[in-house]
Amino acid sequence: MRLTLKELTVLFPYEHVYPEQYYYMLEVKKTLDASGHGYYEKVQGSSPDFLALALSSRKNLCINDAVVNKREGIAVDGSCQSLTSSYARAKKKLDPNQGQCDFFENWDTKRDAALPKGIYNLADLRAYGHRKKLCPYFLSRTAVNTADIVIYSYHYLLDPKIAEIVSKDFNPRSVVIFDEAHNIDNVCIESMSVSLSRRLMTRADANLTSLDRHIKRLKAENSVRLAEEYDKLVENLRDKHAEREEDRTIVNPGVPEEVLKDAVPGTIRTADHFIRFMTRFAEYVKHRMRTRTVCVESPAAFLRDLQSSLLMDRRALKFCSERFASLAKTLELADVSALNPLVKLTQFATLVATFSHGFSVIIEPDELTRDENALPDCLIHLSCLDASVAMRPVMSRFQSVIITSGTLSPLDMYPRILNFQPCVMASLSMTQSRESFVPLMVGKGNDQVEISSKFEARDDTAVIRNYGNLLQEMSKCVPDGMVVFFPSYTYMESLVAAWAKTRLLDDLTKHKLIFMETTDAVETAHALEQYVRACETGRGAILFSVARGKVSEGIDFAHHLGRAVIMLGIPFVFTEGRILRARLEYLRDEFDIRENDFLTFDAMRHAAQCVGRAIRGKTDYGVLVFADRRYGKIDKRTKLPRWIQNNLSSGSHNMSVEEGVSKIRKWFPYMGQPVRKEDQLGVSLVSQEMFAQNPNVMERFKNVVVELD
Repeated sequence: MRLTLKELTVLFPYEHVYPEQYYYMLEVKKTLDASGHGYYEKVQGSSPDFLALALSSRKNLCINDAVVNKREGIAVDGSCQSLTSSYARAKKKLDPNQGQCDFFENWDTKRDAALPKGIYNLADLRAYGHRKKLCPYFLSRTAVNTADIVIYSYHYLLDPKIAEIVSKDFNPRSVVIFDEAHNIDNVCIESMSVSLSRRLMTRADANLTSLDRHIKRLKAENSVRLAEEYDKLVENLRDKHAEREEDRTIVNPGVPEEVLKDAVPGTIRTADHFIRFMTRFAEYVKHRMRTRTVCVESPAAFLRDLQSSLLMDRRALKFCSERFASLAKTLELADVSALNPLVKLTQFATLVATFSHGFSVIIEPDELTRDENALPDCLIHLSCLDASVAMRPVMSRFQSVIITSGTLSPLDMYPRILNFQPCVMASLSMTQSRESFVPLMVGKGNDQVEISSKFEARDDTAVIRNYGNLLQEMSKCVPDGMVVFFPSYTYMESLVAAWAKTRLLDDLTKHKLIFMETTDAVETAHALEQYVRACETGRGAILFSVARGKVSEGIDFAHHLGRAVIMLGIPFVFTEGRILRARLEYLRDEFDIRENDFLTFDAMRHAAQCVGRAIRGKTDYGVLVFADRRYGKIDKRTKLPRWIQNNLSSGSHNMSVEEGVSKIRKWFPYMGQPVRKEDQLGVSLVSQEMFAQNPNVMERFKNVVVELD
């Protein structure tokens, strides 16, 4: 299908286009024309002459059985590096018994060969690698710089440690699209935060001892190489500074400008000095862990105490991460996976010395330690409080960055917490030829007792009974699959235990089988598999899941797999966590965002994300139930996405269980009728013929998009 968007011809890959798709493309064009950043709330569920590929980790792309059988990501990375690093391959020439990866060796001899034009997902890359006997991981790594479209995880661009390796050569005129970006602020914060535990510090000590042995051995075998190490470090820093000055790469916020320009401090200049320096710093960290009280302080206060205790220079700490990377190369450590604790410690040292604003040091002893005489286990968090720290290099590097998701309401929140100004900000609603989904806010039981997941009502037998009654009645009238989301694992377990005592679960299983999400990924995958099987066979099933869990973020329940999604309560985050408290204070002081506003925004975006799992297209249909009295309040309701708000009728804000079920019973037989394309044309679908007859046919749908200033 050929479309024209303000003098731009678009080849659309389908025979029909949704009006919201047309206006979404129009908003994207406005952003690109303005050479600025865009921010859109879209609707849920919506042989080429170019190269498009997905990029992932070694764990997901490796086809060498000996390596991929390690299963854990760090172990797979380490095993791969031990076979493919230049040091390991040099040893292979001296020792024929040394292992090697044939897939990598084949790729290395053909590394100039381009990946054929086409679209490659992870399975396609693995299949191509098997067919050509080439390593798909390194093949995709080299292809990203010539590909027209690259799809990968947020971390590959927002985590400075990964972006510096994978994304540094992307053209500044590239268009960056963060899809499903409702959690992008959390990803930014995680990428810039580091946590140290007592167990990790013990392993870091072992790493330092191991490195000391390596250095002594290298001194005996090749002292010249160790002597030249400092020159290589200085040369590497000089090259990075030149790249940054000439704007040839994305800026790593974890490597401050002074590290690239200043001389390396004498206290860490030689390998021996660096090991002693890190040993002293590790001892200080372990000393701070010997506490029974929680301590929250700024990085500046942490460094002042470090200076007064051990006279350790802040300037030297800034170099720790780069200094360790240089030492690892000099020692020719092919498998650095075992050194991950020391990597984290050097990252902690560099970040705490680099950032004095927007970060907090939180020392948190484990309150569940059983032995009263022993020191409790302790965590030291260097917590990033400002999501814009990781986002700023991306926004400044690339001409157009687009942030989009189906659950971005309220639209003014993300530009504030990410500290950027979009040139286009818009929200799109859904066109429907029929009422394909019904949002209901059930706020009371049949006994007129309010239902809510708020803490003081969680042990109320009336609330527990009414939630159970809601599931009972829904299971009788909803066909196929139902997904029920709880605010937390603890609350899910307590409700399920209470329902088991009253035999309510036995009654539910008469209508549908019950499966539960757990914290174990394997168990959850098995439960999902059996849930799908029960829905496919017509038996019907209910899946108990948790907001913010795996199911709520990455699993789609299209068509019969999710005819109803029920959100029991409001998924507020645990507000007593020290890291969250520090972030809330920072948002209040820096961005004038009140604590209650952010907590409500965070809870409602997760609630909307949960219920949105069920609506994955125009022919799909389902019921979205918000089961909590508080959803009817205007401060909660107005923070739901526009596509949900537009379908909320005035009588659906505080329904009883009986009223909600009665509406659903009448609605499902109507929705069970077949959908004809003819009924959708001109209402929710537009064809090429309609454009030919009336070039301005899209004018009638202009209310689909709402732009904000």
